[in-house]
Amino acid sequence: MTGHRRKFIRDITMGGVLPCITPGMIHNGFVIKGSPKVPLYEDDVVVFQGDSITDMGRDRSITSPNNNQGLGIGYVFIAASELLQKFAQKSLSFYNRAESGNTISQMVHRWEKDCLALKPTVISILIGINDYWIKIANGQKGDPAAYRDELKMLLSNTRKMYPRVRFIIGEPYAIPGVGKVDTSWLSGLQDYQQAARELAESFQAAFIPYQDIYHHALKQAPPSYWTADGVHPSVSGDALMAASVKNVFS
Repeated sequence: MTGHRRKFIRDITMGGVLPCITPGMIHNGFVIKGSPKVPLYEDDVVVFQGDSITDMGRDRSITSPNNNQGLGIGYVFIAASELLQKFAQKSLSFYNRAESGNTISQMVHRWEKDCLALKPTVISILIGINDYWIKIANGQKGDPAAYRDELKMLLSNTRKMYPRVRFIIGEPYAIPGVGKVDTSWLSGLQDYQQAARELAESFQAAFIPYQDIYHHALKQAPPSYWTADGVHPSVSGDALMAASVKNVFS
């Protein structure tokens, strides 16, 4: 399974395009007016953080950057491999330090070891679905205010330690019609999404609107094409997300 997945990813990255994405979809889904681009400079250290969507089976025993197994088999691997090829002269370092199952609190708890210790110059964060999902699964209400406060604290403390760090904030998302995900998730996630968007603006971070991106993707293929369970991306979903990440950089 892993071999087939990597072959599919390799075919996409070598081809340089996503065949299911139209120019109009890229214009509407990938670009947020006013959201800053993220320049890449020589010797930049780019760290991806989040939960299982970003983790994607990465090998935790590997601590070095730019390693196939260390980057996982998802969108981080695709985006990093393309950016390393495009900016080969810049000596970039890419790390995946996401942890499957993490909520914002759990990510904050390991932030110093799994992020700050790497001396990042660019940090990409996609977190929030578990803050909503775990609560709902246990018959509780989500707490978007706590999510906002903890993410704000994390961004603020990181910026104090590394004043020139550049942030990328991904929007938590759900795709109804697959697995247990129905349309109620969309309304339930709205406050988390709004928090991520507002904090991105406050910290001059690039913002990736994944909910909107998938919305446009559904015009090309059904939900099950992009995700197996409404949250975790399929190979096609990973390619879609990687294209969104790559588009942020300049």
